[in-house]
Amino acid sequence: MTVAADTASAVDSSTNPDHAGDLVTAMASLPVGHPSRPALRERAIEAWLPMARHLARRYANRGEPRDDLYQVAVVGLIKAIDRFATDRGVEFAGFAIPTIVGELKRHFRDKTWSVRVPRRLQELRLAISGADNALSNSLGRSPTLADIATYLEISEDEVIEGLEGARAYNSTSLSTPISEGGAELGETLGGEDTGFALAELRLALGPAMASLDTREQKIVSLRFYGNLTQQQIAEQIGISQMHVSRLLTRALAKLRRHLGSSEA
Repeated sequence: MTVAADTASAVDSSTNPDHAGDLVTAMASLPVGHPSRPALRERAIEAWLPMARHLARRYANRGEPRDDLYQVAVVGLIKAIDRFATDRGVEFAGFAIPTIVGELKRHFRDKTWSVRVPRRLQELRLAISGADNALSNSLGRSPTLADIATYLEISEDEVIEGLEGARAYNSTSLSTPISEGGAELGETLGGEDTGFALAELRLALGPAMASLDTREQKIVSLRFYGNLTQQQIAEQIGISQMHVSRLLTRALAKLRRHLGSSEA
């Protein structure tokens, strides 16, 4: 679609395109700081809003809310109005449309990636996608890596890198059902298994317990395997609770030293 046709369809019947263009030209002709510029700027933005809305509609149904796209288009319109200069040799519409479309494309490029990837890979993905479409039509088949690399004048490794980066464009929710029984994707992810650490500890604990004398071994076993209190242990062995406490403290110190030396 030409700029003239785009402008005709973008500006509604209630807005005169010539008058709308005159507003921008009049504002751009005034020096920065002129008291009339703010009012002209507001009127120019309002006059060209239909074009921003029209261009935003082009990018609807691509996964982004329409209101968000309209706001992005308005940002592009404001940038075009603020940057327009009368000495460019083009009408305002011819300058504004590429500016707004560029803002919309940048929005999709920067905001719709599920995982952040370098800008270079984002642009490479778009180039590969375009090359794939063009080559599929011209070759009558799906292009190979070599075809795409030759078309884009890059290496096959760069094509692979771009395809890998494209995987970040969409992500899958962990709550996505994966079976008829209601199981979700997140349930298939592994977690930290403390069993390995516990098994290693038990293997190391055997030799450590062997370093204790018979009474120390019994006290430790009654306390941590039998779950007896120090008073109950004292009554069973026939010594005072204070003596049990001292023996238990000494036994645990031996175990810590032995386990520490075995880890080292």
